[in-house]
Amino acid sequence: MFKGHPKGLYVLFFSNMGERFGYYTMLAIFTLFLQDHFGWDETRAYQLYGIFLAGIYFAPLLGGIIADRWLGYGKTVNIGIAIMALGYGLLAIPVGTNPMPVYISLAVISLGVGLFKGNLVVILGNLYESQGLKKLHDAAFNIFYMGINIGAMFAPHVARTIKNYIMESNGFIYNNAIPKIANNIISGQAIDDDKMQIITAAAQNSHYTDIHLFATDYIHSLSAGYHWGFGFSVITLAISIAIFIAFRKHYKEADYRQADKVQSADYVELTPKQTRDRVIALILVFIIVIFFWMAFHQNGSALTGFAKNYTKLTVSKYTYLLFSIPTLLAIFASILGLFAIINKQAKLNMKLLGTVFFVGGIGYILFKLGVFGANLNGVITDTRVDPELFQSFNPMFVVWLTPVIVGYFAYLAKNNKEPSSPAKIGIGMMITAAAYVIMIYSSVGLPSVSSLGGNSIDSSQAVSPYFLIGTYFTLTIAELFLSPMGLSFVAKVAPPKLRGLMQGGWLAATAVGNYAAGYVGKFYQHWELWQFFTLLAVLAAISGLIMFTILKIVNRASVS
Repeated sequence: MFKGHPKGLYVLFFSNMGERFGYYTMLAIFTLFLQDHFGWDETRAYQLYGIFLAGIYFAPLLGGIIADRWLGYGKTVNIGIAIMALGYGLLAIPVGTNPMPVYISLAVISLGVGLFKGNLVVILGNLYESQGLKKLHDAAFNIFYMGINIGAMFAPHVARTIKNYIMESNGFIYNNAIPKIANNIISGQAIDDDKMQIITAAAQNSHYTDIHLFATDYIHSLSAGYHWGFGFSVITLAISIAIFIAFRKHYKEADYRQADKVQSADYVELTPKQTRDRVIALILVFIIVIFFWMAFHQNGSALTGFAKNYTKLTVSKYTYLLFSIPTLLAIFASILGLFAIINKQAKLNMKLLGTVFFVGGIGYILFKLGVFGANLNGVITDTRVDPELFQSFNPMFVVWLTPVIVGYFAYLAKNNKEPSSPAKIGIGMMITAAAYVIMIYSSVGLPSVSSLGGNSIDSSQAVSPYFLIGTYFTLTIAELFLSPMGLSFVAKVAPPKLRGLMQGGWLAATAVGNYAAGYVGKFYQHWELWQFFTLLAVLAAISGLIMFTILKIVNRASVS
């Protein structure tokens, strides 16, 4: 998968991975923080979530213009990382009941992401163009995209670990039912007997006799856990900028101002018609992918809400393997080891190392399952998981499936059957629709969110976590057909003078989709669940069909 790629790919891979690690650590707990700290309902939290994501993905339009015309791509990326670190630092500072400091922090983060995100992608595209490696273009973006998701895979686990550590150090245990009840008590609202029993039992476990004091201290401790999670993002950004600066020599040929490139002897100017055709093709693709991001980014709102309120959160020891960082690392190590063992081109020392990884990973998993003794210290049993951990399945599946998808596309290319990047996007939209068919099936017969009054469904009615896991698996396949292919398509097709701007346009389309995700999230609160998920499935399917109808127009621009 990595054969033939330049070293600059790995520098950009790890720089992006560090930044995305911090971003997804913050995002994993963001809506939960808004609800638990401020006592907001899901509708208000999801609306701010949508606005924030829209800001994050609109800002690269400005970042692209700044890089294209004035600063160049590398310098703009460095400034963006520094501004992001400031934003996460502000978000880590404890706040009272006034959300204004949070709004300011989000605005700073959005500006930083705008300067960073699209321009790093432009550097990657320039790198492959400058070295004449356009045949590896799509594969490079798949690998780059995998780096994003390695960071994102572990981010929810880190956020959960930090939150739980802070709470446990203060004598509390996290229970997703308590924050809502505690905020109601703090605000003086009436509490029914069932809820009072829940919080009374929790207070007694923490040795409190005053319920109001327990509620106040519980929310304070939980909020502190969230703030420490936000602060962790600053550390990952520091690592990201260190890598980007220290290894610049491996990508410096791709780091330039577009204005300087235009003046060089090897620059080829497009005709006005070629420029127009390419921009039109890109805009058509941008419009289509809005509906993908609208559906996909329900992961931080509706799907997290479904995990919290409708899903069985006590899972078997076998399922818990997928929720634990050590066992995930063991699974990952065993898969890497297996690839090394079966790789015919691998040297003996690599095969031996692969054997160690494979045997060690499998052995650790068997130990955790109690195969070597059920009473040994560290053996897992049925365990309760936090709802935000379901978000880690998407990046985990990206990491696991990227080699498969890259290999599949390489096989098709070898047989001259590989679909074009726009065709892959259309296929991705249809797979997105299939993902929400799973959610339709799982939600039939469940009560609406509004009828629950902010509470969770009775555990006897809660659905299997495998419905959500299956949905994330299918959405991930769709994402791998669509998102890295879209980035690659923009890098290949964008007129040279407009590369930063067009990458910003791709991210702006993502922004519109993200805002739509927050807007559509309001229907999740009031419609029947199956109706809401049907809406997402239908919109994705229609978008896919439209993509196939305009395929000739878009493909023609690719070769103009």
